[in-house]
Order: sequence, then structure tokens, then C-alpha cells
Amino acid sequence: MSIVLKRIYDEPPRLGGQRILIDRVWPRGISKENARLDEWMKEITPSPSLRKWFNHDPEKFGNSGKPTKKNSIKMKKSKKGCGN
Repeated sequence: MSIVLKRIYDEPPRLGGQRILIDRVWPRGISKENARLDEWMKEITPSPSLRKWFNHDPEKFGNSGKPTKKNSIKMKKSKKGCGN
């Protein structure tokens, strides 16, 4: 079995296979009908607080793709201050 990563804005493949969206937020400008998805797996994506903390800043992540220890501590401290 092979896995092919594509953006939801790309045309669905004609060859078939499963089309799965892995994102917590539904993409703008795409109706559920036009997306032609087999499944939407939002439950396996990062939590809303982690998404807000990351804020598309690649410097917050180390080479392993996980938050660095320093930034994990900052995130925990900031979560305490925002009522979470």
C-alpha cells in the first residue's frame, strides 16, 4: 500500500483509492461535496491549543518534528495563564 500526500485543493485522482482529510479545521473555499472525501480524521490532529501555540512558526520545532523541550515548557506555562 502506498500513501500519496496532496493538498485538498488538488483535483482528486481518477485512479481511485481513499481520499482522507487530516486537519482539525475545514479548508476555506471547499464544499464538503466538492472535496469528495472518504473520511475526515480531525481527531488525530494537534489540539487547538497546540495549533495556536505553534502559529506556523517552524523555529518552535526541532529536527524531529516535535516541540523542543524549551518550547514545550513555554507552552505549558502559557496554557496556565490562558484559563486552560
